[in-house]
Amino acid sequence: MILPCFRETNAMRHVLSALVMNQPGVLAQISGMLASRAFNIDSLAVGATENSEFSRITFVVNGDKRVLDQVRKQLEKLITVVKVQDYLGEDFVERDLMLIKVSTVGNRLSEVRELTEIFRGRIVDVGAEHLLIEVSGRENKIEGFIDRMRTFGILEMVRTGRVAVLREDTITQDLPPEVVSCEGSETAS
Repeated sequence: MILPCFRETNAMRHVLSALVMNQPGVLAQISGMLASRAFNIDSLAVGATENSEFSRITFVVNGDKRVLDQVRKQLEKLITVVKVQDYLGEDFVERDLMLIKVSTVGNRLSEVRELTEIFRGRIVDVGAEHLLIEVSGRENKIEGFIDRMRTFGILEMVRTGRVAVLREDTITQDLPPEVVSCEGSETAS
């Protein structure tokens, strides 16, 4: 009998953030580049920054240090990417956001409401036979809430990708001021 060979891997989930030019097609360019090189994106979030000329793309990829280095180097080659920040080993805050519609059929409204409070969620809409709940936090909190809601019946659910920011430093701190300056922002003298 031949047994399959299992290799030990150092695969980890890596949170990366890319400061990019706020231009049409940048997200398609980045996701296409990653897909063409067979990098799997677990989570992706894109949003505005304090400077209207830039957007921030935060994504999570699985892989070892070699994979992470390849992803970072490929991103840095793109002309629309200003900087890539790897959060591995950094002190950072991360959050996901979820909207979940849960059935309250069978007089279970108070149970769902109580669990929502325990998870520090917020009821954002009430229907005749359901609640629409907003929950934000770390991935394990979101997953825990989903597990609890399965017994009531999840009617619909949508999640954002993960967003993250360093606790102390900024993604732009080591960039030249002329690159990141924006009108109306205050600078220390």
